[in-house]
Amino acid sequence: MPAFDLSPTELARHRPDLDEPDDFDAFWRDTVVRSSACEPLVSAHPVETGLRLTRTWDVIFKGFGGDPVRAWFSRPAVADRPLPAVVEYAGYGRGRGLPHERLTWVTAGYAHLLMDNRGQGDQYGCGGDTPDPHAAAPGGPGPAVRGLLDPHDHHWRRLITDAVRAVSAVRALPGVDPGRVAAVGNSQGGGLALAVAGLVQDLAAVLVSAPLLCGIRRALDLTDAGPYGEIAAYLSVRRGAENAAHRTLSYLEGISFARRAHAPAHFGVGLRDTVCPPSGAYAAFNRYAELSGAEPRKEIHAYPFNGHEGGDAVHVRRQLAWLAGVWASD
Repeated sequence: MPAFDLSPTELARHRPDLDEPDDFDAFWRDTVVRSSACEPLVSAHPVETGLRLTRTWDVIFKGFGGDPVRAWFSRPAVADRPLPAVVEYAGYGRGRGLPHERLTWVTAGYAHLLMDNRGQGDQYGCGGDTPDPHAAAPGGPGPAVRGLLDPHDHHWRRLITDAVRAVSAVRALPGVDPGRVAAVGNSQGGGLALAVAGLVQDLAAVLVSAPLLCGIRRALDLTDAGPYGEIAAYLSVRRGAENAAHRTLSYLEGISFARRAHAPAHFGVGLRDTVCPPSGAYAAFNRYAELSGAEPRKEIHAYPFNGHEGGDAVHVRRQLAWLAGVWASD
């Protein structure tokens, strides 16, 4: 698929205007506060994985509305001191899977929490273990359109809140340095990591690649792939619902979260990505931290001939080197 979005020169200066709701901050402050009234951690039980160099726990923490959310928590088996922690968020349609599927961060020497996606896990991977008890809100079968006509009902409001609570949960786990927590994700996970960066003011770092939920309105005009295609299909049947849908999505816009972030940030994007168009990632990068008063270290890596896979393992190598540098400079 040839490049279909803006040119590299245009991407580098892409700073689109936003249809940001006046009550964006109040909406999210109220949402997070309502779910933060109780301690996040419910339980952490060790599990046998067959891996001798890591130790893993099956974690339950309280997410949106106090709902139980599952996660895998892993640490190097030989670690005897509090470690920096990486909280990772999975892609759209994927659950937490099995604990040995994602070992990069723990084998790099960090504590690692992989959050399950509530109400997802049935599209690829090895499944999930967290139901979404609020999924009866009006909308279609896919998470992207559950509750699409009201921001209070939308699936991603709940998932973003879970993501914020995951940071609180990892800080409550033993052997974690609570002052050094990074948020990491690809695709939907990248969108969640950006939201966390905007909502958790003392996050130490954020690493996002091919982020979903960035430049949503433009993406709906550019592509029918992935979740954006689900939204378009929903609106093709419910003619006249566009204004309500756009209003809901404006509360979930990753660029708005990026504007409020403080943490050092590392981005990756494939310029032929038709699932999450690169203009969204560049808009979030270009407007990153503009409202927070911070001037954090940030960088973006583009892969001109790659799509949604972006830089793949090459980019992960860059992420590892960059995060090690962030921790070293603390």
